[in-house]
Amino acid sequence: MAPILNTLVAAALALLAAPAWSQDRSERVTQLLEQLRTPDLPNWEIVEEEIYQRWALSGSPAMDLLLRRGRAALDAGDIEAALDHLTALTDHAPEFAEGWNSRATVYFHAGMYGPSIADIQRVLALNPDHFGALAGLGRILEDLNENDAALQAYRAARAIHPNRPDLEESVRRIEALIEGQAL
Repeated sequence: MAPILNTLVAAALALLAAPAWSQDRSERVTQLLEQLRTPDLPNWEIVEEEIYQRWALSGSPAMDLLLRRGRAALDAGDIEAALDHLTALTDHAPEFAEGWNSRATVYFHAGMYGPSIADIQRVLALNPDHFGALAGLGRILEDLNENDAALQAYRAARAIHPNRPDLEESVRRIEALIEGQAL
């Protein structure tokens, strides 16, 4: 791995071990995250969706519009426009974690893992409970064959959201890879 990528990965993983702190968040999001941590939660998809909806509200209609435009551009396959909108968003609302998360997703789709990891680092500094960012970090690290680090990220995401089958599958897949490597 390139030295700058090593630095970004180390910083992102350090956030996993850091004590959890975040910007002010609503009491409702806190309640929803507590619900989500309940294993075998029958309506976890509804709880997850409400969390994502609340995380997508910046408190500014203009910033929310930039987020929607950036996501729409990504959905349309226009990486350049998505980056333009989401960079404007992160420039104007640097404390809005979802702006960084959405831009990290665009960088991931563009194959730009270094900038994606850097943005995930910002997301986790602002919102350490962002299970989506942690899962995304795990995916990037897995793609980079950094299996120990990927497992750590996936496990952190699963600790917050134990109901997502894809997180459990990712943990099992990486554990099997690591066990196979140890032989």
